[in-house]
Amino acid sequence: MDLLAQQRFVWRRWGIRAAWLMIALAAALFCVWRFAGPAPLQTNLLALLPETEADPVAEKAVDTLAAALGERTVLVVTSRDAGHAKTAAADLAATLTASGAFRSVTAKLPPFDLSQIGGLYLPYRFNLLTPADRAVLTDGSVALHDALARRLYNPLRGGLATPLADDPFGWLEHWLAVLPLATSNLDVEDGLLVAHRGDATSVLVVATLPGSAYETQVEQAVLGAVSRGEAQLRTQFPDVSLARTGAVFYAQAARSAAERDVHLIAAVSVCGIALLMLWVFRSPRLLVLGFVSTALGIVCALAATLLVFGKLHLVTLVFGASLIGEAVDYSIQYFVVYLGASRAQRVRWNPWRGARAVRPALTVALTTSLLGYAILACVPFPALRQIACFAIVGICAAFASVLTLLPALLPHAPKRDSRRLFDAAARLLERWHRWLGGRRAWLVAALLCAVSVPGWLRLSGDDDIHLLVQRDATLAAQEQVIRAAIGVENTAQFFVVRGATPELVLQRAEALGAALDGLGGTQSVDGWQSVTSFVPSVQRQADDRALLAQHVFGDPAGLRATLVAAGFRDTVADAWLDAYRQSANAGPLTLDHWLAAPWSTPFRHLWLGATDTVPPGYAALVIPRRVNDTNRPLLERTAHTLPGVVLVDKAASVSKLFGAYRLDSMLWLAGALALVLMLSMFRYGLSGGVAVVLPVLLAMGVTLAVFGYARIPLNLFNCLALMLVLGVGSNYAVFLREGCLRDGADLGAVWTGVLLSAATTLLSFGMLGASSMPALHSFGVTLALGIAVSVLLAPIGMSTHSRSTA
Repeated sequence: MDLLAQQRFVWRRWGIRAAWLMIALAAALFCVWRFAGPAPLQTNLLALLPETEADPVAEKAVDTLAAALGERTVLVVTSRDAGHAKTAAADLAATLTASGAFRSVTAKLPPFDLSQIGGLYLPYRFNLLTPADRAVLTDGSVALHDALARRLYNPLRGGLATPLADDPFGWLEHWLAVLPLATSNLDVEDGLLVAHRGDATSVLVVATLPGSAYETQVEQAVLGAVSRGEAQLRTQFPDVSLARTGAVFYAQAARSAAERDVHLIAAVSVCGIALLMLWVFRSPRLLVLGFVSTALGIVCALAATLLVFGKLHLVTLVFGASLIGEAVDYSIQYFVVYLGASRAQRVRWNPWRGARAVRPALTVALTTSLLGYAILACVPFPALRQIACFAIVGICAAFASVLTLLPALLPHAPKRDSRRLFDAAARLLERWHRWLGGRRAWLVAALLCAVSVPGWLRLSGDDDIHLLVQRDATLAAQEQVIRAAIGVENTAQFFVVRGATPELVLQRAEALGAALDGLGGTQSVDGWQSVTSFVPSVQRQADDRALLAQHVFGDPAGLRATLVAAGFRDTVADAWLDAYRQSANAGPLTLDHWLAAPWSTPFRHLWLGATDTVPPGYAALVIPRRVNDTNRPLLERTAHTLPGVVLVDKAASVSKLFGAYRLDSMLWLAGALALVLMLSMFRYGLSGGVAVVLPVLLAMGVTLAVFGYARIPLNLFNCLALMLVLGVGSNYAVFLREGCLRDGADLGAVWTGVLLSAATTLLSFGMLGASSMPALHSFGVTLALGIAVSVLLAPIGMSTHSRSTA
């Protein structure tokens, strides 16, 4: 090589090194900048779920309820000694308040003037009747003087009692009594919310978060404060137990589990891959360079994902840790070409020529891998799209670095000869190919299919949402304790009622409420919450006023005489009759009046308000207390029979979507397989293309059969993992086939690289099987089985005329 060529060679090397250094620094600095601000790590498990509702208003309702629940943290202090439970709850509230981790902490209820509630409804009392009072007035079963007598001599008065002068017949008091203000088993004792179950007393403490439950700082502050408060309770009140629930605890548990998974997968992958590469290559330098290429892929993938999505989900982070094994495959293939060079080739070694030699195999392998990940990107699951983006950028960066950076970092021929290892691998490959190659490949395929058929016939599906989101078992148990103690209402299933105007929404919600009230026995929902419980429709108010006008105020003189005869002073009777006449000018009670009242805050989520739809409209929620497998079909039919009403069950919707996409994914897999086959046939011809694809096809069939024999139901993530089996598993046959086509290639070195690549991939992707996240566990198990069988059958894809060359 002349001096000028040497100079160009050196400048090229340093130019490539500088370019990759700039890329790495830019990606790393961007990641550091993103993590230096508000943590971009997303722990909200609901963010994993797709928009399953065809109606965007229903999706908005899901988000509204999730936000309302996410801001609250509920703690329940329980003891058999009621005094201890109350004192411990008060002490816990004081500790949590002093910690500064919460925006507000409530144990002892602040004084509240119940007359504020009655004051809102008093001007509209002639428009408000309960169903019972409405029925009595309609059928005339109770005379007015009898109703008045019951009111006057009734010794039992509720907390929302009304003055006799303002409500002589008690219609407003009856209305206030049925307001769903208390929707739990709790009673107020000593200013505390208390529930008694058997000989145990539970006291409720409610805390409001200062920010999102999924922010790292909020999680850490809340967990620390609650842990300190719990420790103090154990010291001062050994007989007291504490149960807690809230999105912040689930988010923190998910974060901790993901961090454990990341550390475990990364540690095992890195250590295992390092030991394997050291054992095979006997070169710390090659080990370091292999991890340099992998690190470039990971940091570029991390930066690209943060740039595109703004957030990095826990699932993506765990999956990203497993990408180490696939990203290092490309550098392994370059290293075997580097070490497998013959003595003559070493004398005139050119690193760029070595890169060109391995480029066809890596290009085909990259294409098949990208195909699998591209299909993941098309699935409307936010987490899968993030994973696809992360993986596509990561393996593309690793691919580019192997073909450009590694030649620049390995300019000289290797000094060590790996002939002994490669010769042993060549002998192994020759024997194994003798068993699998040629016409025997079809016999092997027939035998594997025959063995697999019974397993295929045993296959079943499982599309439960918990395959994606599995809550911490300890927290779930504590939540059940709290639900049993205080009777928390159902929030998982609800109705969304829509209409062109607020009035139409209220009328439809009233119709739905009447239909729900008509359900009895096992079909009953045990009550419901709706904004119409607080604000009837204008039509309902007009009907109630008309009913009073017909049956009560139709004879003003007789009504006045009845009041006076019962003992009311003339001035009181006249004032009440005047109030009725003047109320006609006040108009009906409106949603704006109710929403403006401070005490309506806990119930405002029932009114969704204006919707961003075309045409515009309004929406409200109706939340039944009890929804189960028995009454859900009837509730769905009820929703279908009423205009503007839809039953929203996020868990059931996602599970249904899982099932639909599980079936669709098999069609996608068939399409992807056809594309890979056409690509292989274009590169290797008809018989060569079939031979290259046959190993991975058999591997997928064997994997499905294993699931069938093991009675493991298939889920969406098993099927999507088969896409990656196709993309990754087909690489091994490609590497061997390309070795057969490459002049002077040492097939022993190629087979060594294939086995090492498979081992590293199994170490990383296989470790996903140990993940605590069910979706990633399904990915890992499927990938491990498919890749293991793919590499064992890979020699089928070799040319029948292949041989080892030294």
